[in-house]
Amino acid sequence: MHNFEKRRDRYNAFASFENPLVNLSFELTVPDFRPYCKANGLPPFHFFLYHVLHALQGIDNFMYRIHQGEVIKIDDFMASYTVINQDQNLNFARFEMSADLNEFIARSVASKRIAEASEKVINTSEALSEYDQRRNIHITCMPWLKLNSIEHPIYQHKTYDIPSLAWGRFSEPRDDGKLAMTMAVQAHHGFVDGYHVHLLAEAISAGISRTMS
Repeated sequence: MHNFEKRRDRYNAFASFENPLVNLSFELTVPDFRPYCKANGLPPFHFFLYHVLHALQGIDNFMYRIHQGEVIKIDDFMASYTVINQDQNLNFARFEMSADLNEFIARSVASKRIAEASEKVINTSEALSEYDQRRNIHITCMPWLKLNSIEHPIYQHKTYDIPSLAWGRFSEPRDDGKLAMTMAVQAHHGFVDGYHVHLLAEAISAGISRTMS
């Protein structure tokens, strides 16, 4: 929490706002990982999700939460994301993270299949402890749309501390070998500035590059 103490005054300022959330939508460019995924039998969405979530883990500002009125730093979080079930309704996949890419993808695919097959909404936060509810990241992908921006539903803005990320359709491969998409990031401004969103974008791209090298 040493790094947080350096910005506690910023947190206190934004925590007094009725809506302390910052929302940024930007073009994320990363190495085109789809040929690599095809060559290695990896599903592109789950490969990309792995790098997004592990990039978040490496930036303290995305790991701060409000628990019982105090700011804490969580050590990890559960992987989760939205899924469309068999009835074309929203559902939620959730599973424990893994540092191993293949294990992560296997868990993610298995969780997706369970969520797709369930008529009832599953993996909501109600059954979790108050602390485990803080161990969360909200992820949604809309591959049918060229996303420009998004506004997430919020129960109560003032105390909302879970980062939410969304992205839409990938671009066609560019001449420079890059892939582009609109990434939207929402977070508590007491914890996250635009600079930290920049760090996240850099970390996602760097992680993909390391895996493909």
